[in-house]
Amino acid sequence: MYSPTPSDWREANRSRWNERVPIHVASDFYDLDAFRAGKDVLRDFEAAEVGDVTGRTLLHLQCHIGLDTLCWARRGAAQVVGLDFSEPAVETARGLAADLGLGPDRAAFVTADVYDAAEAVPDSSYDIVYTGVGALNWLPDIRRWAETAASLVAPGGFLYLAEFHPLTDVLDDASGSRIVNDYFARDAWIDQTPGTYADFDAPTVHNRSVEWQHPVGEVVSALSAAGLRLEFLHEHDVSLFERFGVLARHEDGYYRFPADRPRIPLMYSLKASRT
Repeated sequence: MYSPTPSDWREANRSRWNERVPIHVASDFYDLDAFRAGKDVLRDFEAAEVGDVTGRTLLHLQCHIGLDTLCWARRGAAQVVGLDFSEPAVETARGLAADLGLGPDRAAFVTADVYDAAEAVPDSSYDIVYTGVGALNWLPDIRRWAETAASLVAPGGFLYLAEFHPLTDVLDDASGSRIVNDYFARDAWIDQTPGTYADFDAPTVHNRSVEWQHPVGEVVSALSAAGLRLEFLHEHDVSLFERFGVLARHEDGYYRFPADRPRIPLMYSLKASRT
């Protein structure tokens, strides 16, 4: 339900994520044994749109347990830095880096709120500032996020964002065909759903979450106002999970609408550069 932003939103969300880290570590969803053995978890369109990272520095904001971050290191990034506000998540990421033989000079992880990233990360700027899926919905102020992220993009570098499309948040969960929520709502969405996307049946205690939706135009405008130049904005007709009951999983791992259904964008990605 929509509600004015509660004063403890950050603490509530951190408690929720802290509790879910060990569940994610043990889950088939993340399959850490396969990851350690070399599985690349980056989405194909992300790898294509970011391009060759060989010899470049990369900062991953809101990195969770660091799988995406470490995949960029495996792809040749000279140094990757992951930032997350959950200490258990960051400790897990550091452990995974050690398992892969990547020291702090190649893969470093720091615990901090994303709004404090400029003061928390080791360097003042990075060739690539990357944000993976399911991140922006946890932030109340997208303009502040854009200003922080843009300040960390080195001259000649760029920010890359891949995210679930906010249009999906306004449609009904079953069919994805009826508008049931307000696309332009600015209040927080308070939820109490137990479990986690990696294990819906996992017993959990810290179930309260506070989230926000950010229209695509708001995100693009915030990055532009922060001094970055938009290179592209791509919309994708695939999702990483069964966002609506009618979606079907294909051999490539993506979920799509049936062939006889009109499509809508389920995800989007953008690249914004600093000259």
